[in-house]
Amino acid sequence: MKSFRFPHPLVLLTLFIMLAAALSYVLPAGQFDRRLNAATGREVVVPGSYQRLPATPVGPLGVALAVPKGLLEAGAVVFLIFLAGGAFTVVDQTGALRYGVDWLLRHAQGREVLLIPLVCLLFATMGALENMGEEIIALVPVLLVLMRRLGYPVLTAVAASLGAAVVGAAFSPINPFQVGIAQKLAQLPLLSAASYRLVFLGLALLIWIAGTVRYATRYRTAPDIGAPEADDPAAGAGRHGLVLLLMLLAFSLFAYGVVSLGWDFDQMSALFFVLGVGAGLLGGLGFTGTAEGFVTGFRDIAFSAILIGFARAIFVVLEQGHIVDTIVQGLATPLAHLPVALAALGMMGVQTALHLPVPSVSGQAVLTMPLLVPLSDLIGLPRQVTVLAYQYGAGMTDLLTPTNGALMAMLAACGVRYDQWLRFAGPLYGLLLALGAASVLLGIWLNIA
Repeated sequence: MKSFRFPHPLVLLTLFIMLAAALSYVLPAGQFDRRLNAATGREVVVPGSYQRLPATPVGPLGVALAVPKGLLEAGAVVFLIFLAGGAFTVVDQTGALRYGVDWLLRHAQGREVLLIPLVCLLFATMGALENMGEEIIALVPVLLVLMRRLGYPVLTAVAASLGAAVVGAAFSPINPFQVGIAQKLAQLPLLSAASYRLVFLGLALLIWIAGTVRYATRYRTAPDIGAPEADDPAAGAGRHGLVLLLMLLAFSLFAYGVVSLGWDFDQMSALFFVLGVGAGLLGGLGFTGTAEGFVTGFRDIAFSAILIGFARAIFVVLEQGHIVDTIVQGLATPLAHLPVALAALGMMGVQTALHLPVPSVSGQAVLTMPLLVPLSDLIGLPRQVTVLAYQYGAGMTDLLTPTNGALMAMLAACGVRYDQWLRFAGPLYGLLLALGAASVLLGIWLNIA
């Protein structure tokens, strides 16, 4: 009997698009009224305003059109991935990445396993600060060179970067795109209960880092030493040093721009384009070599970039069928009849389930918090706990859901199958979900505000 083979990522996402279209025939169309929230500057739903609409099923033509529409809506992210992928291919072709990794390994000799926790903490910090996700795809060449030189499996590159960033974001006390928006919508002070969240963030990172290190050491192979540099080492070191210095400067500007200047994907894309051109010229590739490096990078990263648009197409179909609000209404209504503790855990489950059709954490906050906050007041549940249930439920689902375009693109760029990732991340996700549930229940007992 032929063994089961997990579907190709494009097949999987296409099946989800078709499933979303099928649901538009089954579920009734409906929507909430919306109003502008002054605190967040976003439109939020009005509780109790859900109303049925005439059915708007999405047919075969709508399914086909959803793909280009999804690519268009995710265009800023798609082009960021193309330009960043091209830039880092140019950096890689200068030889600077291998030189930098070799330098790092020489100075970490005998302590290589410590590099994984350090990488995890770096990306977890960025996740906690600014919900880092799609931007990590650009760093795939750097991560792959590092892991191969260490002899660790390529899955470790995904776990130590995107996985750690997701955990940091989900348990963060400061993430403006998750807890920040949710606390504003719940009319809670920003950074309230920050120390409480920090305790559980530390525990969550211990779980994730321990699981990542265990996997990396268990499946470690002989390191990929690679061929020695053919050119003069001293001259090469000078060029490589300049390229690495430029890359460090770009990363510093990237972090400052995102955290302090509110950069969007367009500014990030421009920065990576300048990085690629500068690296190519400093690294001795010349204009033609730099252009060819960009072309190679575009070709290698194209599949990962396209997956972002396919993932977005799922939400496009759900919106066209007017069933997103119907799903929210159907999941949230039964919570009013449960005891407080069960209602809180139920909210966490609802947020988990909703993150499949609503892959944006900030969009999910805007959609659900105006409904769940009045409900929590009605049943005597602290609003802070309602925010926690949203954070853990929605945020951690990004570790597994195939509608997370960043995850699917990252796996594709690293050559990791989705079923391989599920086998690694599934058990850790279960532990983190249990930790989140414990945090929610303890928050009720302590009556955190």
